[in-house]
Amino acid sequence: MKVLLDTHMWLWWLTRQPQMSDRERTALDRAAERQELFLPAISLWEAQMLHSKSRIQLPLPFADWLRRASAPGVLTVLPLDVEVVIALGRLPGAFHGDPADRLIVATARAHRLALATHDERIRKSRAVRLWTAGRLQRVAPAPGVQEQAARYGPGHLPARRALSRRRASAPRRSSRA
Repeated sequence: MKVLLDTHMWLWWLTRQPQMSDRERTALDRAAERQELFLPAISLWEAQMLHSKSRIQLPLPFADWLRRASAPGVLTVLPLDVEVVIALGRLPGAFHGDPADRLIVATARAHRLALATHDERIRKSRAVRLWTAGRLQRVAPAPGVQEQAARYGPGHLPARRALSRRRASAPRRSSRA
């Protein structure tokens, strides 16, 4: 199963932090082997901010660690693009005030990925599908998905041509929630 990592999950997974269960770590290791792990670009910046404030300890100099931790063989970094910004605009106004968390959830929604997170505000919001150690929690489809399917038909992807040029390991959008 393809999964988007919240920043803390990415950091805990790669630095072997005790906050992550063995079950979660094993499931993420397996997803990485299948090249099914994704990271929103904002997480790179969040990691840099945490490091600059000495809130994370890394085994290498930050630049070296970041290059290795975001390498294509480890995961795929998803950019902040038009589809993410559109998904960001569709989030409920009362949803999470942290801009980075809003971008992470919007990235998951735009790419139709389950989100691995321990953030209780995100988990309780029901704004995104949640990944839990290999299990998926179902939530209602993102606003606009059903309307788009009704308007354009099942399987319609406005950016289908652009997506077909992506690497095989990149997430694909579908009309299913």
